[in-house]
Amino acid sequence: MFDPIAPAAVRLTARPRLQDSTGIAAAPAAMPNCYALMLDEVDYGMLLVADDMLVLHANHVARAELDAEHPLQLLGAALRVRHSHDVAPLREALTAARERGLRRLLSLGTGEQRLSVAVVPLPAAAGDEALTLLMFSKRRVCETLSTHWFAREHGLTPAEARVLTGLCDGQPPIDIARQQGVAISTVRAQIGAIRIKTGSASISALVRQMAVLPPLVGALRTSGTCTSALN
Repeated sequence: MFDPIAPAAVRLTARPRLQDSTGIAAAPAAMPNCYALMLDEVDYGMLLVADDMLVLHANHVARAELDAEHPLQLLGAALRVRHSHDVAPLREALTAARERGLRRLLSLGTGEQRLSVAVVPLPAAAGDEALTLLMFSKRRVCETLSTHWFAREHGLTPAEARVLTGLCDGQPPIDIARQQGVAISTVRAQIGAIRIKTGSASISALVRQMAVLPPLVGALRTSGTCTSALN
């Protein structure tokens, strides 16, 4: 069942918005274009939400993730939820953020589509409207591009890189061996080589090292340039 969070009246005269081709309200006019481009390079979905439940900005990852199965939904620039049981918790968290400056971590959705969302109040200058940041959890511990460049940086072979990806996905060595069609002894040898090349004391230390890598977003979707007084 698709249940909307009904937005209040849109005060366009008080807060003008620009619409992009996706129908999502773009960043406020006062926000330099390079800020929006910077947010597009962060591999966490982020929504900037006003108190009337309108999305002022969605970064690239959020736009890519907000499909029909996502717990959060957009109708034009209006924020909605997919499941009725998420309506009250999200409303309460946004109200607490706006009125009391409280941060909260929500779990939205069900099953494989369940998602953790950080609700973060943003400081507002006197007379300005209070805004709230919604930040989505990562879908994977180790992102594909980060893993690829980490493997290249440390001189891993293609086979070792595949083993590394399997470890980051939580697969035990026996499953990696079965998936790659090699003996378990081969995978163990490759894990040993990976640990030596990366300076990791154990598999868990290696995965922790991967989990804190800077997230990388693919460059193929990038459009536009950063124009500011710094150029």
